[in-house]
Amino acid sequence: MAMILSAAMMLRYTFGQGDAADAIEQAVQTVLQKGYRTADLLRPESGQVLARTEEIGKLVAEAI
Repeated sequence: MAMILSAAMMLRYTFGQGDAADAIEQAVQTVLQKGYRTADLLRPESGQVLARTEEIGKLVAEAI
């Protein structure tokens, strides 16, 4: 997720694509709100769902 959000920052601050950056950031928020996490961010006791990196990427892409 950090790499995805870094891409959003690049779009916003380097290429002046604020709308695209907003869409990416909102998509990441949507995925997080649904409880999906990679292993490094997972807190199982909170009901979060473990997802592989590839799955997270697909979920974010679908949310856009």
